Amino acid sequence: MQKDIEKIEFTIFDTETTGLDPFSGDRIVEIAGIRFKGELQIAKFCALVNPHRPISEAAFAVNRITRDMLEGAPDIDKVMPPFLNFIQDSCLCSYNAGFDLEFLNSELRRIGSRLPDNIMVLDILKMAKRLLPGLERYALWFVADSLGINAKQQHRAFSDVELTMKVFRKLKQVFKTKGLSDFKDFSTLFTIDPHLLDNLNSQKIAQIQEAIDLGVKLRIKYLSSSRAEVSEREVIPRQILQEKNKNYLVGYCYLRKEERTFRIDGILHLQIL
Repeated sequence: MQKDIEKIEFTIFDTETTGLDPFSGDRIVEIAGIRFKGELQIAKFCALVNPHRPISEAAFAVNRITRDMLEGAPDIDKVMPPFLNFIQDSCLCSYNAGFDLEFLNSELRRIGSRLPDNIMVLDILKMAKRLLPGLERYALWFVADSLGINAKQQHRAFSDVELTMKVFRKLKQVFKTKGLSDFKDFSTLFTIDPHLLDNLNSQKIAQIQEAIDLGVKLRIKYLSSSRAEVSEREVIPRQILQEKNKNYLVGYCYLRKEERTFRIDGILHLQIL
């Protein structure tokens, strides 16, 4: 069943940290989020966290959070339960989500907790790269500027969440200009959940292999990674390739009248003819 992305509750979150490596003991010092659906803002969350360790000079140069600001802040075991409740049953998003997730998971392990198994995580950096190919840079402030958003990145958790939400909404509109609005397509393209991606790609690979075995054509709906254009094509599949941890369909494309290569994670819909 299709579900429009405007009907989905998203939570964009961001963290500020003592440094760059949670595996070396770096900790979260601030976490913030905004939960929303469509244009409706549902709730906000923002908290400083006492990390019980110094903030590195490099981190302080970015976020300007001082030890004095954190002395009266709650410990992580007081902050995480209400944050988990805040994000419950929403689609979690962040800009460069892998970085924030590593810290979030590290802090949750400290208190013997974890993210819900069914939570979906989307990376807004991945959205920018897929929908705005060819940009000179993909720093948050640069992407915001390229989208006509006149706001300075403050490198504090809540203000960065507000900026990221503006970028997300602009990118969502770019997504819709491709004739797309289904949340399934949205999640297929932009999720960083490896289990979901592996499952979706495995289903597509099985269908492609079946078409190859039967010697029949495929009809695919495809988002080009080089031009961010959506097209429908009929393809005679020849083989499946794997290069640099990505899977590709190689086949004769009737639209281009030549053999072409398609990233399988860019195939939105696939039908055996």
